[in-house]
Amino acid sequence: MNITDINIKNQTVLIRVDFNVPLDAERKITDDTRMVKALPTIKYALEQNAAVIICSHLGRPKDLSSNSEDRIKYSLKHLVYHLSELAHTKVHFIEDTVGSKVKVAAELLSRGEILLLENTRFYIEEKEGNEEFAQQMASLADVYINDAFGTAHRAHASTAVIAQYFEKDKRGFGMLMNAELTNARKLSQDPTAPVTAIIGGAKVSDKIQLLKNLIPVMDNILVGGGMAYTFLKAQGGSIGNSLCENDYLEMAKDILKEAEKKNTKIYLPEDSVIADNFAADANTQIVDSKNISEGWMGLDIGAKATKVYLEVIQNSKTILWNGPMGVFEMEAFSNGTFTVAKAVAESTSKGAYSLIGGGDSVAAINKSGLAKQVSFVSTGGGAMLEFLEGKELPGVKAIEG
Repeated sequence: MNITDINIKNQTVLIRVDFNVPLDAERKITDDTRMVKALPTIKYALEQNAAVIICSHLGRPKDLSSNSEDRIKYSLKHLVYHLSELAHTKVHFIEDTVGSKVKVAAELLSRGEILLLENTRFYIEEKEGNEEFAQQMASLADVYINDAFGTAHRAHASTAVIAQYFEKDKRGFGMLMNAELTNARKLSQDPTAPVTAIIGGAKVSDKIQLLKNLIPVMDNILVGGGMAYTFLKAQGGSIGNSLCENDYLEMAKDILKEAEKKNTKIYLPEDSVIADNFAADANTQIVDSKNISEGWMGLDIGAKATKVYLEVIQNSKTILWNGPMGVFEMEAFSNGTFTVAKAVAESTSKGAYSLIGGGDSVAAINKSGLAKQVSFVSTGGGAMLEFLEGKELPGVKAIEG
């Protein structure tokens, strides 16, 4: 059930958002994307004359003692002013998440205004999924809305456990969460062929379950990034000092065999941009990916590989992109990633459906300036990955169950 299906008029609504935004040394927000993405849900609740209570985590605080550096650094009070500006309403802040003071603040909250609770992760009970803690939070509101897809894979008190304390018609998804799930299901359950996954990143071990789950769905899988060299070595290639997980060579062979059985074509980069050092000013050359000399490492896909990958992307009707093709943060090794970004955007403009999921892919599409030219950019790296791996997300199950 979604927020628009629930009667929230004049109700007190508790919305779990993902305001885990980056802050600089002066506690200023450097990227408010996650706050902006949650705005449609928050504004809808305010338009319904609801009293809106917002809870979120921020960072990974370890020292939870009062007045600790972590409590100062990760306090949600740093977000109050900007949230007020974005939502165009009064935002009250309370330096607590549960307790009698919070209860009073919730009861005094005026309709059309916001009460921002302190960082949920200042309580060890949050990560433990403590029921009493969840029940105390639930007692603050009439309706619970989960709009934090980025934490939907966590069985935490505020993301999953809390839902059981609301009747089925009093709990639901926010607009962002609904969009994330709709797009993820579109890709995994009903894609238009040809379907292509572009999978990059450093390690095969991080993507094994994803690859296994994608093989039956995909027509093509384009592999880039450091993980490609484990596959290339598994095929007998010489990869020099390129990143390789030797413990996963047999697993890489199994994945290639499984893809062959299912008629899914896995593409590995035919050539690579290699460097004699992991540095922006390293010496570089382009060589055959299976013939890299000792002392050199592959840090991007080469010109031939890029050409092949472009052709596949251009002929695809459904595209998933998870992970960069190389070390795109360094200009010398960014061509593969940004060329892929451009190809995905061009394919989308011609009618293909494209989903960008995963932190580095999102960073790359944003850096390329093409984020608005693809179908959907996911806010939930880990959650999207686990969803596409076929895992059940606790935050989703709690609402739908």
